[in-house]
Amino acid sequence: MGRITTLRPVTRIALGEGVRRRADTLAVEEPLEIRIAGAPLAVTMRTPGHDVELAIGFLVSEGVISKSSDFRAAIHCGGPGTGGAENTYNVLDVALAPGVRLPGADEARRFYTTSSCGVCGKASIDAVRTTSHHAVSHDDLEVDAAWIAELPDRLRAEQAAFDKTGGLHAAALFDAATGELLVIREDVGRHNAVDKVIGWALQADRLPLRSTVLQVSGRASFELVQKAVMAGIPVLSAVSAPSSLAVELADESGLTLIGFVRGNSMNVYAHVQRVRIDAATRGEIAAREGRAER
Repeated sequence: MGRITTLRPVTRIALGEGVRRRADTLAVEEPLEIRIAGAPLAVTMRTPGHDVELAIGFLVSEGVISKSSDFRAAIHCGGPGTGGAENTYNVLDVALAPGVRLPGADEARRFYTTSSCGVCGKASIDAVRTTSHHAVSHDDLEVDAAWIAELPDRLRAEQAAFDKTGGLHAAALFDAATGELLVIREDVGRHNAVDKVIGWALQADRLPLRSTVLQVSGRASFELVQKAVMAGIPVLSAVSAPSSLAVELADESGLTLIGFVRGNSMNVYAHVQRVRIDAATRGEIAAREGRAER
């Protein structure tokens, strides 16, 4: 659709150098209404593109579906109101397989998200502690710390839209066994980028995402941990900080949560047993802990 970025005039002020008008590339942000069988379910502010992945990834995150056979089809339709409205590609109607339980009216009312904070639209924090169909606590994956340290740069190298706008989050899924980058998605909302990754995985019949690492470009919120757990991802790595609630959920769920992955350092906030370090580093850590005890 060519709606990921747009050009807008901007007045650039450089102190000591003057003022000039020029075109600036912006990340597009538009609402997407997600419907199931014609009934409105949620509205999210997103960057257009990969809308089907976004919608079904959202449904996985909310526990509505858990496998590829639960999803049947999706189609963009006209705007709210009359059936003959012009197709703005901002309304997506999802059809689920026969027998899949549809969300009730109360659930639909609380499924409202925005690009800045998906969890704010929930009725309460307790409502998003959804039980996952794909537990991560027994995933015996181990990853090298040195490999984790490389992931932010590998993610950044693939952010084509960010290069143009400077205004998009990204999420990438890596195969921990081979090191392969499986998929990357960008969006104005970090939770939307993750939903698009999970939606890609469901369409590819790859759920649960065992032995994978999810790398995100920003902070690690409660909601991102929830989405990783719901998709069966055992390791979530973030460039920036996690929230306290994100750490609590990761600890409870068995997910390895890593933050501040920058250069040669990182903080492991939950389930460090999955992160391998070399013998020299392990000895240095033990020595430091010994000094701290004294």
